[in-house]
Amino acid sequence: MEYLIWAGAAVSVLGLLGLMGCILTVARAKAQGLDEAALKARLQKVVALNLASLLVSALGLMMVIVGIFLS
Repeated sequence: MEYLIWAGAAVSVLGLLGLMGCILTVARAKAQGLDEAALKARLQKVVALNLASLLVSALGLMMVIVGIFLS
């Protein structure tokens, strides 16, 4: 089950990359000095990506745990 551990680690890294992308997107949006409505609209788009990244990262960690249990 070693392959499940490595695959889970890779999936977790993909989720973390997505989270870092969300952080960068929000930082850029705040640095642009947008008005409140435009900033809110951009942040609402980022929320979906943020939740998806968290889900992917959590699934990867679950894969690692299952791989460890089955080893």
